[in-house]
Amino acid sequence: MRHTISVLVENKFGVLTRVAGLFSGRGYNIDTLNVAPTQDASVSRMTIVTRGDDATLEQIVKQLNKLAEVLKVIDFRDGEYIDRELVLVKVSVDSKTRAEVMQMTDIFRAKIVDVQPKSLTIEITGNEAKIEKFLTLMQTFGVLDLTRTGKVALPRK
Repeated sequence: MRHTISVLVENKFGVLTRVAGLFSGRGYNIDTLNVAPTQDASVSRMTIVTRGDDATLEQIVKQLNKLAEVLKVIDFRDGEYIDRELVLVKVSVDSKTRAEVMQMTDIFRAKIVDVQPKSLTIEITGNEAKIEKFLTLMQTFGVLDLTRTGKVALPRK
């Protein structure tokens, strides 16, 4: 089962290493990790997506709360939250497929951010389901390159 955890930490040297070490030292895997400062420059938010059962997640949350630099841990499994991911994908196109790729880009409310004679680079944001559907459609044209930010999330409340 996939879980999304938000961790507010002090924006200090070495905090990311300690959090990542906590996961690796206990044999937990991180599917995605996003770290950035919040509106308070002294605090960063880590959004971590990991897999495990409820007992594993409970153990992860307890261990995170023991770290001195951790200010708050939010387990999003129990509450409502908003999540998004940003993807840049370079798609192969020719004179016959360019219009079709552009049309699909519009349908998904994505943006074309670079145009080359044989490729289009597209920026798309959204939840995981939207991103996966779009990427599946782009596979038929040929994905030349791809990068993803990983999930970012905030509670609705």
